[in-house]
Amino acid sequence: MKTDTHKNKDSHKDSLWDNVKSLIYALLLMLLIRTVWMQPFHIPSGSMIPTLLIGDNLFVSKTAYGYSRYSIPFGGSINYFSGRIWSAEPKQGEVAVFRSVIEPDTDFIKRVIGVPGDRIQMKEGILHINDVPCPVEPAGEVTTINDNGTILKAAQYIETLPNGLKHFIIMQGPFGAGTYDNTPVYEVPAGHFFMMGDNRWGSNDSRAQGVVGYIPLENFVGRASFIFFSTGGHTALWEIWKWPLTAHYNRIGHGIH
Repeated sequence: MKTDTHKNKDSHKDSLWDNVKSLIYALLLMLLIRTVWMQPFHIPSGSMIPTLLIGDNLFVSKTAYGYSRYSIPFGGSINYFSGRIWSAEPKQGEVAVFRSVIEPDTDFIKRVIGVPGDRIQMKEGILHINDVPCPVEPAGEVTTINDNGTILKAAQYIETLPNGLKHFIIMQGPFGAGTYDNTPVYEVPAGHFFMMGDNRWGSNDSRAQGVVGYIPLENFVGRASFIFFSTGGHTALWEIWKWPLTAHYNRIGHGIH
C-alpha cells in the first residue's frame, strides 16, 4: 500500500513528465510549421538595401516553390532526398532565400534576376537582360545602417525588369565605378537562376561566380513573404530593452516585393 508521500512523489513525476511531453509536442509542431509552411529569417547584412534593412525579421513561404532537402533543418549537410516535391519555379523579380552550391549550409536572400536561358550582363552599372537594358529612374536618397554599423547614404533608383516589375535599388557611387558594374555576359543554365542584391555595390551574388554563382532550383528554400518585426541595425530580436530606440515599428507587416 502506497503512503501519501509515495503518492505525492508519483504525482510530481507524472506532472513533470506531462510538462516534458507538452514541450516536446510544441517543439515538433514548431519544426513542422518551419519545414512545411513558414520559416523565420533574420537579415544580417545590407545586400538587399533598400528593400530589406539590417535587423529586419521576416517570414519565408516554404510552399511557394515546393520542397527540397534544403526545406528541412540541416539539409545542407544531410542529403535527405534529391530534387523537389510539388516544385514551382521562382519568377523574375521575386525575393527568395536559397543556398549556394559553394556554401550549402548558409542561407542567402536575393532577388531573382535571370531565369533559365536568360543572358545577364552589367554595363556601366546598368542591368541588361537578354541584351536589353533595364530602365532606371532616380528615386531620391536612402539613409540607413551599413554592415559595419556606420551610416550609409546612397542614391536610390527604381529599376524596371522585362516583366514589368518595378523595385528599388541603391548605388553607393557613380554608375560604372563598382566592382560588378561591368561584367561579362552570364548565360543562365537550364534548371538554374541568377540572383542579385538590390544593393548593387554591397552584394555578393550570382555576379560573383566563385562565391555564389548560378543557383539550382533544388537549392531554393522559399519566397520572402512579409516582415514581422524589425529591430534596426545590429540589435538582436531578444534585446527588448533596446527596442524603443532601435525598432522600426513602421516596417511591421510590410510585404516584400
